[in-house]
Amino acid sequence: MARLRTVLRGQKAIAICTAILLVFAIVTLLAPWISPHDPIKVNLALKLQTPSAEHWLGTDHLGRDTLSRLLYGARISLGLAFLIFIASLGIGLVIGTIAGYRGGWLDACLMRFCEAVMTIPNLVLVLGMVGIFGPGLMQVVLALMLVQWVYYARMFRGMVISLKERQFITAARISGSSEWKIIRRHIIPNVLPPILVMGTLEMGWAIMDISALSFLGLGIQPPTPEWGAMIHEGKAFIRSHPELMLYPGLMILFVVITFNILGEALSERFGVKRRM
Repeated sequence: MARLRTVLRGQKAIAICTAILLVFAIVTLLAPWISPHDPIKVNLALKLQTPSAEHWLGTDHLGRDTLSRLLYGARISLGLAFLIFIASLGIGLVIGTIAGYRGGWLDACLMRFCEAVMTIPNLVLVLGMVGIFGPGLMQVVLALMLVQWVYYARMFRGMVISLKERQFITAARISGSSEWKIIRRHIIPNVLPPILVMGTLEMGWAIMDISALSFLGLGIQPPTPEWGAMIHEGKAFIRSHPELMLYPGLMILFVVITFNILGEALSERFGVKRRM
């Protein structure tokens, strides 16, 4: 077990997980060209077919090719998770940097707001927001983005506070550099890499949240292929055709585990603490 733990946290884990995620990224980009069938084309004459040469993973209850829907589902799940990560990171970077560098009443107000948001479980907040704005792709992205940014803001703020009193920042201030120049050239380059490491862990959270909302019928709406929505559609056939739930469930499990192993390995290597 000690040897396995060492391997998982080492260079080999980083290389393997990066390669796997790169393959998934390529699949998401090439899905329109490598998918054998139209993922939303209904053909009731072929419903619930077993795997064959034409349909490698069979078909669902509407005769749609399961493999094609899984490939397009990767595009939706991974693409939305990356979009949420980038948007949350951008908002958190701005708010956290301002709060940490300026300090005072502005810092206190912003951090009290972040703490208030963090006291409520993510999924509960997202469910409330989706319930207000209604189900749909953009509503899910907006809700998750508005929930996730507070964690990045607090992390950025803590790093900025520890950096702004360092000697090289003091030297830049004495030399006449403006606040914006100090933030752009000295603060952000030093705080961004650790947060990007944390992003590998947050991607797993985002994928699970997107899938959970779609499973509940509050996220991606049919006929758009998405892994959580595919599990939701397949639950009616769990006894006769459990593979309709098994395939997308395994995809979610595999991708989230890969992101988590990569994130843990990078966190150990660079000394970044993951959020709980």
